[in-house]
Amino acid sequence: MRGTRLTVGDVLGTLAAGRLEAELRLDFPQLTHEDVLACLAFAAEREKRLITSAAVM
Repeated sequence: MRGTRLTVGDVLGTLAAGRLEAELRLDFPQLTHEDVLACLAFAAEREKRLITSAAVM
């Protein structure tokens, strides 16, 4: 993610492990709510592309 040392995978993995967004943002105050939403949107879009690509094969 731009301006941080975090990746989308870091954010998603932390949330998937059960940590709350608020906890994540306390640990990484440079993150905004919008950053977290952008990570979720990125993952959702990537998932759609993977499913579409698999269906074409």
